[in-house]
Amino acid sequence: MSDQKIAIVTDSSAYIPDSALEGLNVSVIPLWLLWEGQSFRDGVDIDPVSFYQRLRQTKNLPTSSQPTVPEFEKFFEKALEDADAIVNVLVSSKISGTIDNATQAIARMPHREIRLVDALSSSMGLGFCVLAAARAAASGESIDAVVEAAESMKERVHFLFVVDTLEYLHKGGRIGGAKRLMGTALKVKPILHFTDGQIDSLTSARTKRKALAQLLEIAEERLAGKAMMEAALVDIDSPNEGDIVANMVEQRFAPSIIHRSTVSPVVGTHVGPGAIGFAFYAEEQE
Repeated sequence: MSDQKIAIVTDSSAYIPDSALEGLNVSVIPLWLLWEGQSFRDGVDIDPVSFYQRLRQTKNLPTSSQPTVPEFEKFFEKALEDADAIVNVLVSSKISGTIDNATQAIARMPHREIRLVDALSSSMGLGFCVLAAARAAASGESIDAVVEAAESMKERVHFLFVVDTLEYLHKGGRIGGAKRLMGTALKVKPILHFTDGQIDSLTSARTKRKALAQLLEIAEERLAGKAMMEAALVDIDSPNEGDIVANMVEQRFAPSIIHRSTVSPVVGTHVGPGAIGFAFYAEEQE
């Protein structure tokens, strides 16, 4: 047990539901959404509902940006007003410059104990790493143990998602043009995942219904006979479909808890409406 009070910091791309954060000390630094000459703090100045309403009414897609180095410094100082140390668990460095700016901010604060974990994922793939760290901190674990909890979860968690189109990921520079053209030409529903922190095509199906069914088949394979401990279903402007898939997961895998959420506007910008994401991890066996 440690007497050190440890704050957990993540970025807004995690978009963890409030119900999962109850009783945990997690601070969220917002990413930036840049749209038609305006700047919005992700999840603060614009929420998912407002974002998708506006997206349906414009042809101009927004772009996104990470918090600046001074923003991180200020955020860390605020978090340290009520903590002795910070563990940052942030979006994959392979798809965002967030880690780079956080690293530079930490270098400017050499007398502060601030640690960094690259989750190599986003949305609830990142979210489960954050929750693992926050739960360890709440249990009074040392800062090394808190970091290890996040790193261990990073190796266990799977994040799969089905998108209606690869256009959004391509325009945002998150997936290559060849893969985008393939998906468009064949008119298939791609199933994607994170590999080494990057978004990659896993497989595809001819229809959304078949793609979602295949999503569960892939989860079954990855569980390799182990029980599913915790799951999260996130939808992008498709709550009814998200609820249906969550029910399918409940009936098939019976995890201890299924979190239901959407994604932040910044993540929605890069993935596009209609996507369904599924994050989960298996029990640990001796």
